[in-house]
Amino acid sequence: MSETYKILTYPESVLLTKSDVVENIDEDTQKLIDGMAATMYAAPGIGLAANQVGNLQRILVYDLSPQDKDRNLSVLINPEIVHSEGKIEYEEGCLSVVDFASEVTRPSYVKVQGVDRHGNPVTIEAEDLFAVCLQHEIDHLNGVLFLDHVSTLKRAMYKKKLKKMLKKGGPVTKL
Repeated sequence: MSETYKILTYPESVLLTKSDVVENIDEDTQKLIDGMAATMYAAPGIGLAANQVGNLQRILVYDLSPQDKDRNLSVLINPEIVHSEGKIEYEEGCLSVVDFASEVTRPSYVKVQGVDRHGNPVTIEAEDLFAVCLQHEIDHLNGVLFLDHVSTLKRAMYKKKLKKMLKKGGPVTKL
């Protein structure tokens, strides 16, 4: 099993920064992917973007398999949503947003293009939870948190709660 990374949490500035396109998939890229996968599984989560572990490359990993089943890791490098439609409301949480979940409305279907960990082009059509997961992780790569999709009031309430947690020396990072 690969080494795990520390998951950065809001308000870390790297989470609000757009990630850079990966130009070259090399050994360091593969190590990052393996570490991200180990981190996601250890958390546990269903997706993780590179900037959540402090790396500003357009890489995400995901696995929607139930935790007690065989793992089915997927990797997307330089993913872009090329089409979306429909509407779904889903309660989202985030490994980088401690102690908060909220209903978020997103397209229920997305078509995403990118490359896999070996540089092969991939096109993914996703619906429902799978579509939500991809949009959530691609948002991360664009410096957007799911907090940006909730009401101003809910966001303000969370920020107030977070300030109190931080004053008390509460969680700033997970793992």
